[in-house]
Amino acid sequence: MDQSSIVTNQPIVTKKRSNYRWVILTTIFICYVVSMADRSNVGAVLPFIKTEFAFSNFQAGAISSFFFLGYAITQIPAGYLLGKKGSRGIVSMAILGFSIFTALMGTASSATKLILCRLGLGITEGPSPVGMTSTINQWFPSKEKATATGIYIASTQLAPILAPPLAIWITMAYGWRYVFFFFAIPGAILSIVWYFVVRSKPEESKFVSKSELEYIRQSENTVEKVESTSLGWIDKVIRYKKFEALDSNKKVFKSWNIWGNTLAYFCMNNVLYGMLTWIPSYLVVAKHYSFIKMGFVAAAPSIGGLLGAICGGWISDKIFLKRRKPTMLITALTTAIMMVILINCPENVTLMGICLFMTGLCLNVGWPAFTAYLMGLTKRETYPVAIAVVNSGGNLGGFFSPMIIGLVLDVTGNYNLAFLYFVVVLVVAFFLILSLVEPAQE
Repeated sequence: MDQSSIVTNQPIVTKKRSNYRWVILTTIFICYVVSMADRSNVGAVLPFIKTEFAFSNFQAGAISSFFFLGYAITQIPAGYLLGKKGSRGIVSMAILGFSIFTALMGTASSATKLILCRLGLGITEGPSPVGMTSTINQWFPSKEKATATGIYIASTQLAPILAPPLAIWITMAYGWRYVFFFFAIPGAILSIVWYFVVRSKPEESKFVSKSELEYIRQSENTVEKVESTSLGWIDKVIRYKKFEALDSNKKVFKSWNIWGNTLAYFCMNNVLYGMLTWIPSYLVVAKHYSFIKMGFVAAAPSIGGLLGAICGGWISDKIFLKRRKPTMLITALTTAIMMVILINCPENVTLMGICLFMTGLCLNVGWPAFTAYLMGLTKRETYPVAIAVVNSGGNLGGFFSPMIIGLVLDVTGNYNLAFLYFVVVLVVAFFLILSLVEPAQE
């Protein structure tokens, strides 16, 4: 009787799901908040740096832009390396590296040194997003990938909410250089946390139960009924069809879906990082806000973006049944409309805050889908190179945009022309997204 009781109880213990993947996602979220804070803090202190070094808007834009040059050139090498070595050690070293360069920003004595530090920051930070999204791809089943990616993308919006007010406060209290000294500390700590908490694959972690591993891997061997559900005219518009996954890096480099997504992402990054760099200066120079008021209003796009990214991943998974293109198209179209509204926004702080909030929300509803879309095109083994290609080409948008806007401002002094530039690239992105195939996921 006692023995049979023991036998019956055994499966109950074995089947208990650990849910450690959510610990992994929490670690990714926190690490990328710090990563984005180190990347975006320069926008808030740019007016102070310009005053000290007396350089042009183009030079100011270059300080932001050169981060993305370094960032872009490391993506594809990082993708190959991560495909072979996994994300644990590489991402840990990347977090430590960009924390060091963040601190070095505070020691710069000229615009040239600031630009070189930003280049170094981009080079060292480059492997982080490839490693983090590859980790999500390994740790989450297909039906949760966009939701998990949305939470990860939300971290990119939380940082710009926290960074501007905090950076302004530190600057007013201690000077702009201390912003970079203080911001470097969390990353140095988190580089150690990542190494001990995260494993490249769930199979490598002692904290993952057998049932959780089976749950994560179940979509590789089973077909879910929900995926056969038709969305009618939406499926026709997005070109929803069966697609043979790209199972080699050669196929990744030859795929229009990869390159089209890259070009669309390039356009979206033009807008995102153009706004992150120049909205603080726009509020101070064009709208005559005080630095304190600017610090809070400049956070409005990111507050909207945080909500948009979290909702966007859920909408893509649950409403559009793992179709990624619908939210991508919604993002490009609605953000273009919001840019036109922003140009015509009345001189009212509340209305300006609402417009910026809605712009951030629209911009980020589809942002998780640009990453999750690749998960449907590729195998787990080819995903690191695919996301590296998209990040590399896409983030060149962050390289060009701040300098283009800076040049426009030097020549015309008109911020509305900058917003019109954003409208143009968003329309281009919309048509690029339309040209992509939406892979039917099994």
